[in-house]
Amino acid sequence: SLTNSGSGIVQAQRSAPPCFLPQRTNAMFGGLSAPTIRDGAMRLNELRDNPGAHKKKVRVGRGLGSGVGKTAGRGVKGQKSRSGVALGGFEGGQNPLYRRLPKRGFSKWNRKDWNELTMRVLNRALEAGKLDASGEIDLAALVAAGVLRRPKDGVRLVGSEDCAKPVKLKLNHATAGAKASVEKAGGSVDIIVPKVLEADEKKRAKTAAKKGKSD
Repeated sequence: SLTNSGSGIVQAQRSAPPCFLPQRTNAMFGGLSAPTIRDGAMRLNELRDNPGAHKKKVRVGRGLGSGVGKTAGRGVKGQKSRSGVALGGFEGGQNPLYRRLPKRGFSKWNRKDWNELTMRVLNRALEAGKLDASGEIDLAALVAAGVLRRPKDGVRLVGSEDCAKPVKLKLNHATAGAKASVEKAGGSVDIIVPKVLEADEKKRAKTAAKKGKSD
């Protein structure tokens, strides 16, 4: 609408219609500032992060007036002023922390890597028909059925849930609770006895004899 004033005809400001959309908050946009809403529409080009969310990186070595020019805050000469320096745990020559702390235990160099088969996974495979409960279930059968991805060094049965069906298992290890669950359902667990070489047995006996003499 047009109105007549002393300075001429001035176009009157038209009041915007009320907007009944829900109020936008920063939480609705994952921490981003809520976009400006015009005529009830959200504009993607107005999405922006909160002020101060991104701090500009200090550009060193760009003149004396910046305070970090010339040597870029690294001082003059020396090892640390050069690039590619990684001193790691060096503490100026004193005994470093990784040498002051005591050592505890050891890591076995030939440690076995077992597959862990839980009773829940075993029951799920039996109910789905992946495993044949009438035959013997060993490592090869578990891998062929897709219950285990790879054989590794063997399989170990863990868990204490009730076994869904009576099965005959041939495994490397089984916890007391898992073995009791299988036997309770009418099944059996056959533990594979590791093969011991004769030379290793002689060496073990020789070591035990030496310990007996020293005691």
